[in-house]
Amino acid sequence: MPIHIRAEPGEYAEACLLPGDPLRAKYIAETYLDDAVERNSERGLLGYTGTWEGKPVSVQGTGMGCPGATIVFEELVQLGVKKLLRVGTCGGLQPHHQLGDLIVALSAVPADSTAMHLVANEPHCPTASWELIHGAVHVAKETGQPMHVGPIVSSDLFYNPDEGQYERWSKRGVLAVEMEAAALFTVAALRGVHGGCLLTVSDIVVEGEFKRISDDELRAAVDRMTKVALATATAGEKH
Repeated sequence: MPIHIRAEPGEYAEACLLPGDPLRAKYIAETYLDDAVERNSERGLLGYTGTWEGKPVSVQGTGMGCPGATIVFEELVQLGVKKLLRVGTCGGLQPHHQLGDLIVALSAVPADSTAMHLVANEPHCPTASWELIHGAVHVAKETGQPMHVGPIVSSDLFYNPDEGQYERWSKRGVLAVEMEAAALFTVAALRGVHGGCLLTVSDIVVEGEFKRISDDELRAAVDRMTKVALATATAGEKH
């Protein structure tokens, strides 16, 4: 049994959604999963396993930031999880973004120390698994869900003292900033599993302006993202 995810192999499905907020994991389990069973509550990191449209799937909160989230990623792999799909929020970095937009991450600039420590600080481009990228784009198109596809950045800092950094990232074509994906993609590659990331734009942080989504709009956008994520993660799973 792992130290932080207090479960046994087989108690988590091979496909697992990964919100940062443990209470969002609880919400997803209660709202979307049938026969959901709580598998973990250690340190408040709530995790559940159930079924969606008859297919087994789990959802596990990771907390904020790469260091703590990486513990969760590693222990889920120990428990037999093969597809780890982050479902999170982000700051949009492009002027054409709208609050509530969906982003499918191709890669994540490792502006964090964890991802770089995992590869001994060698040059490294954390990249999502093509199976999950392709699947998410396909599902979103089928359901008429608009999306942006491209690179994001994973930062160690939420309150960033470098006022010009967001603008520099924006000019390089980075779509969004968040705090966990670079480590997820790196762990997935090192452990031979699939890692992906879907994000809802909860803030706009470009052109010297900061805009924040309302709670109701965020809930609706996260619901749209979650449906895409569940269909993506369970694709090919047997009933």
